[in-house]
Amino acid sequence: MEPLNESLFGAQALESPAALASSLAPAAAPGHYDELRGEATRPTPARTVNPPPGAPLYDTASAQPAPPVPAPEEAAGPQDKPPLTPAWGKFFENLGSGSFSDLPRRAVSLERQIRDNGVTYNVYADADGPQRPWSLDLFPLIVSPESWAQIEAGVLQRVRVLDRVMADVYGPQQLLAEGLLPAALVRGHPGYLRPMHGVKPPGDTWLHITAFDLARGPDGNWWVVSQRTQAPSGLGYLLENRLAISRQFPQAFEALDVQRLASTYSAMMEGLQAMCPAGAPPHIALLTPGPYNETYFEHAYLARYLGVTLVEGSDLTVRDQRLYLKTLQGLRPVHGLIKRLDDQYLDPLELRPDSTLGVPGLLQAIRAGNLLVANMPGSAFLESPALLGFLPALARRLIGEKLQLPALPTWWCGERAAMEAVLPQLGDCAIKPTYPGSNAHTTFEAVLGSQLGRRELDEWAGRIVRQGEAHTVQSYLPLSQMPTWTADLSPGHIAPRAMLLRVFAVSDGAQSWRVLPGGLARLTGSNAQIASMQRGGSSADVWVQTHGEVDRTTLLQPHATPASLARHRAPVTSRAAEHMFWLGRYTERAENAVRLSRLTLDLLRGEDQSSRPLLAWLHRLALRNALVPRDVPSAPKSRRVFERALIAELGNVDKGGSVGFSLRCIRESAAAVRERLSQDHWNQIVRAEDEFLRRSVEQAGEVGEGSYATGAAMRSLEAASAALAAMTGAQTDRMTRDDAWRLLSIGRHIERLGFLSSALASGFANGAVHEISGFEAMIALFDSTITFHARYQQRRDVATMVDLLVLDGDNPRSLAWVTQTLRGRIAKLAGSAPGKLSALSYELPDPASWTLERMCEAGAEAQYPALVDLFGACELAAYHVSDAIGIRYFTLTSESLRSVGA
Repeated sequence: MEPLNESLFGAQALESPAALASSLAPAAAPGHYDELRGEATRPTPARTVNPPPGAPLYDTASAQPAPPVPAPEEAAGPQDKPPLTPAWGKFFENLGSGSFSDLPRRAVSLERQIRDNGVTYNVYADADGPQRPWSLDLFPLIVSPESWAQIEAGVLQRVRVLDRVMADVYGPQQLLAEGLLPAALVRGHPGYLRPMHGVKPPGDTWLHITAFDLARGPDGNWWVVSQRTQAPSGLGYLLENRLAISRQFPQAFEALDVQRLASTYSAMMEGLQAMCPAGAPPHIALLTPGPYNETYFEHAYLARYLGVTLVEGSDLTVRDQRLYLKTLQGLRPVHGLIKRLDDQYLDPLELRPDSTLGVPGLLQAIRAGNLLVANMPGSAFLESPALLGFLPALARRLIGEKLQLPALPTWWCGERAAMEAVLPQLGDCAIKPTYPGSNAHTTFEAVLGSQLGRRELDEWAGRIVRQGEAHTVQSYLPLSQMPTWTADLSPGHIAPRAMLLRVFAVSDGAQSWRVLPGGLARLTGSNAQIASMQRGGSSADVWVQTHGEVDRTTLLQPHATPASLARHRAPVTSRAAEHMFWLGRYTERAENAVRLSRLTLDLLRGEDQSSRPLLAWLHRLALRNALVPRDVPSAPKSRRVFERALIAELGNVDKGGSVGFSLRCIRESAAAVRERLSQDHWNQIVRAEDEFLRRSVEQAGEVGEGSYATGAAMRSLEAASAALAAMTGAQTDRMTRDDAWRLLSIGRHIERLGFLSSALASGFANGAVHEISGFEAMIALFDSTITFHARYQQRRDVATMVDLLVLDGDNPRSLAWVTQTLRGRIAKLAGSAPGKLSALSYELPDPASWTLERMCEAGAEAQYPALVDLFGACELAAYHVSDAIGIRYFTLTSESLRSVGA
């Protein structure tokens, strides 16, 4: 492979871009279809291959597999590189400014766009962390109108068959009675849900979103490899792929007459809305397992694009056989659910009892006919690879048609004839589990016989003989290879990679479907023959050409009305509100911990080490805020031990109170409401935690070697302080002032009120405030040093402190300002009229009744009883209000259990 470099361009400057691409791009591997040139590049190896379209497949009517078809001795195509297909030639001719020399820059731009947009795919076993950027190749897969016509007709036919199979299996079960479907594949499958038997879905439609994985064989025809019906992924990622790649090649995108996607999504939503049970307009939500699911980005992206509410199971509740969304305003009916959750987790009452992802009573709401679910639960058995071998006979029985889009020859080894026929062919086939992911059956990762030695093949044959029903064998097909852009040789080059095409059929009405004119091309990883994102694979955009007019439908409404705009204003769920509340609290808690830690380390190294009240005050605050373990000697007794313990605990993520723990909690709370945060805000949160924990590990190594790490700790705290300041700016200046933001702000101010009240109370209790060092430390802890000295010069008495830190309504860190702000935002959250307070607001002390004269009345032994009482009242009120907010808005108990908008 030759890299694209300047000397190469200089030598071939007179060539057209298409001719240059043809000379630079290597041919596909032997026996594979070359998408770039439209033909197989070499003679196919002399072995059994898949039958051509129309050849008989495994048919349950005869219970015999079709005989293998010998491979042709030669495939079309000379050994020198043939010209590109017209579509690919047109693509390279329309690369735009810079042509080939600009491809390295576009590749870098694409990576930056994916990273900046926060497009991620979570990998559970990735040692580098669960999140990684979505992998997208620079070149699209181009599908001609003729190829797409074959795919579209075949997919529409297959989805009709699958839908009728579900209707029969959960209805009369005639297919089982007639022997067209083995009972072991249905009733024995863990995805068969007995509670769904007898259910009549809205519109008599069971499947609303179905995905088919297709491969192109050496003969140029498409074959079905697998089908996904439970919760097919990819509808969101392919949208992001389309936006990203069309921006890189706008001229080529227009020149190739690529069909648009928006009209199909719009038709799907219109179809779902029309089939939803009572509700005008119906409320549709998208059910996600949560932010730790591998495809969570696409769940959030798709919900925003479709204008539906993104929900988790804990956001929903079933009352009187109806599904409701728990919002801050009460219970709101849900009429339709797009689920991205496997069936077994949907309802812990009737399915998997340990599931915390589903909704208790959900199946009862479905059986009552009060909820449309896309797709209806119980479709998992359709995903078994064994079913592919029975579909030709099922199609003839159910719709009276012959399948136009063939599947790879597939044998279920639960039937003796099929097992005996396929055992000699294991070396040329793929071995797959019949019940993937099942706990009740033998399951395993799919393997290719061509990658196994003779001994391993014999071992697999033995397993198949012993447990035939758990094994399905599928004929191997060399995947077609498309051109990709790779940068492993600077500045980059074109390389062929094998790919699978995932296409989607979506319902646009009762018993009506359409195929999305595009898809998700999944590319195999290096040295791999299986396309899997979990195994290091990549993706590519899919451009489907059309001979007709390009459909330029958009989901942007040209004539928006107040009612339509209100429908797109997503309600704030109780779960999201709770996470926002705790995001605010943990952000403030982290700031307090950082400020207190910096102040403590600075004073322990300063000139005021002899002030026992000051050291006692610092120790008490450190204990109260869990910055040091309780068994650590106090600062006055052993200042060095106390200092070491404080530094050692900074990065401890297992104990509450430490800076590291608070940063970890910020990230977890933010992850749960990721769709509400800007990309910059999220990046700040991730970087802050990663940087602080990395520095903490380095500090631990220094301390372990005996050196003192105070300087390193101070630098870590300074960096964390700057990061938290950036987060605060994002939260206060860049977020919409809706109820979710109000709860974030309320959480911050509750935390601030409790922290500042306890700090002042401790300082007055032990007399630290009456010493110059303690007085200055308290002003510094309130981040008010500059303001204090500018206003009061050299005065250091209780009156000046009370005036600034307690009574000043313009100081955001005074008790009066925090309390008054809390009272107002709690009232606004409750929907009170402007200037009116809610009942909960009155639980907080009223700053209007505080006076300097009363607060500074000194009692016996220089105590200030009114002031101390106020500190206690503020702290107690803060945490009482916190509990009340949780009961009122998050748990929705007692009087809050009311329905709104029913």
